[in-house]
Amino acid sequence: MSDIPDALDGDVVGLFTERIEAQFGLGMAELTQAVQAAPHAHPGATQVVHWYGLLSEAQQVVETAEDALVSALETAAGDVLDDPVMELAHRVNYTVAARDGRAQVLRFLLESPAEQARIQQRFGPRVTTTLPTPVPAQPARIRGGVR
Repeated sequence: MSDIPDALDGDVVGLFTERIEAQFGLGMAELTQAVQAAPHAHPGATQVVHWYGLLSEAQQVVETAEDALVSALETAAGDVLDDPVMELAHRVNYTVAARDGRAQVLRFLLESPAEQARIQQRFGPRVTTTLPTPVPAQPARIRGGVR
C-alpha cells in the first residue's frame, strides 16, 4: 500500500480516511453507520471501522501530548530541560508509538487478501493461545501433610 508512507507523520488519519473511502466506496460516516447497523455482514469492514476509531483516538492523544510539550517548552528556562518537560517528551514518544501501532494494524487490514497471505507466510501464522487448564483443588491432607 504505497500511498501510506512508512513514516507515519502528518495527517495519518486523513490518509487512512481517503484509503478506506476509496476501498469501500463509502464515506467514513456512511461506512460506520453500515457497520453499526449490521456488524456481521462484512467482518472486514467492521474491523477496519473499529481500528480506524482506535487510530483516531490515538491521534487525538498524540496531539494533546504534543500541545502540552510545546507549552512546557515555551515556558522552560534555559537550555536544560527539567524532569517534568522530559516526562512530557517521553509521553509524546509513547503516544506516537501507540498511534503508529494502530496505523500498522489498519494498514494490514486494508491490504488485499493475497498481500495478507504473503505477509503471514513471511512472518508465520498468528500465534493462537488457549486458556490454561485449571488445576483441581488439592485435598487438605495432601496440602498440609497426612492427617
